Amino acid sequence: MFRGVYEHQIDAKGRTSLPAKLRDTLVGAYDERLILTTALDRCLHAYPVREWEALELSLAKRNPMEPGVKTLMRLYVASAQECPLDKLGRLLIPPTLRSYAGLEKDVVWAGMVKVIELWSREGWAKAQEEARQEATSADVMKVLAELRQA
Repeated sequence: MFRGVYEHQIDAKGRTSLPAKLRDTLVGAYDERLILTTALDRCLHAYPVREWEALELSLAKRNPMEPGVKTLMRLYVASAQECPLDKLGRLLIPPTLRSYAGLEKDVVWAGMVKVIELWSREGWAKAQEEARQEATSADVMKVLAELRQA
């Protein structure tokens, strides 16, 4: 399971290091490959290949003409690219994905259980503020109550 928030930088070539704790989880439970794609928020999602393939298999069972499925495939699947880690634990983020998420210098990696989010520092701060404003909503409280019962 991926967890934690880590600040890193991206170099002029578009490379950034996967934080050591996230890398240890990736290599220990999967392999050294990630699928990067645009998220619905202005960030990137990084999936271990096995988790991504499970998502694709689930989508393949759905009607591709269903409006939500078609939109998800266009925004999420079509943008996906495999990005293996190099020997130093870095990955090269393709220019189109960097541009989408506004990744220029300072980046934030956020472990989200089975996926990792990659944000610009400013985007992460904004997302955290929005999440804190929603933290007491009925939807969040319902999920917390359900998790405690499980």
